[in-house]
Amino acid sequence: MSNQQLDKPDKHGRRDFLKASGAVTAALLAPSAISETPKSLPTLPSNPVTPTAMPTRNLGKTGYKVGIFSLGGQAALEKPNNEAVAVPIIERALDLGVNYIDTSSIYGGPARWSEQYVGKVMAHRRNQAFLATKTKERTRDDSMRMIEKSLQLLQTDHVDLWQLHDIGTLFDVNEVFAKDGAMEALIEMKEQKVVRHLGLTGHYRPDALMEGIRRYPFDAILMAMSAADPHHFSFNEALLPLAVEQQMGIIGMKIPGRSRLLSNWIPEPLEVQAHTWEGMVPAPTSGTLTMREAMYYTLSRPVSTIIIGCDSIAQLEENVPTLSRPAKSTTRWQRSS
Repeated sequence: MSNQQLDKPDKHGRRDFLKASGAVTAALLAPSAISETPKSLPTLPSNPVTPTAMPTRNLGKTGYKVGIFSLGGQAALEKPNNEAVAVPIIERALDLGVNYIDTSSIYGGPARWSEQYVGKVMAHRRNQAFLATKTKERTRDDSMRMIEKSLQLLQTDHVDLWQLHDIGTLFDVNEVFAKDGAMEALIEMKEQKVVRHLGLTGHYRPDALMEGIRRYPFDAILMAMSAADPHHFSFNEALLPLAVEQQMGIIGMKIPGRSRLLSNWIPEPLEVQAHTWEGMVPAPTSGTLTMREAMYYTLSRPVSTIIIGCDSIAQLEENVPTLSRPAKSTTRWQRSS
């Protein structure tokens, strides 16, 4: 699969055509993705295993009943040339009743390995998973190119949730809401029924996410939600109540704090952590929680679901049953999201 960047389309010509015709042009959406704008979206996905496999919760105002455990698109799913491991994890997740899959245009680098692997499964099981992806781009045109490629790699003509990736500062908010900003792309694609719902995501600071919610009635938010929340910039304190008030689907991530909250995590040297842990404060010792305790903490909050990336089917199978019956964690976790 080629990773060559698409040629930049003529911004004004394409915008005029979209306004005049109300259709997504061939210059915007490649034939391998969709040939024309759907007249209507299909019914919401339905995994027949989910209702008996795990509890479900409302994904906010979307009308979707999501299983409380969902599959994240990192860990094994973002590693290069890892199809033999990644694709079976996705297949097994659906077999176990997972009905929400999270990925992004930046997972797996320029090749977008995560979207590639998910697409291998979506090609024949698209109607079993609520599919979420993201754009890290801040402009309309760049985000348009992102969704075009996402559709191509995911082997689908629509995604259920398209999100602004990593809104961390007010500068990010102002960029995406500016003229020709990414929000124009999100809104256009929702109007064209290429995406079903819109959301935003954030990892570290709640203030920018709260400002984004005030500016647009997003359907969902993906945010850090772990037992370490009271000891950092709290997402629980003001952001979570605001998202509940707006009836948003709330997806929790960073459940084990990149594994550092877990008692079986073996810390790397502090100098290594400082360069590899996304700006987090290096941890000199292991945490105190089991994976089960970390997940249950987040699920005790008013969240719709939690997403966790897995490195193996064994990790996946350990977590899904954990949510419905007691299980003792024995698998060593490293860098889980």
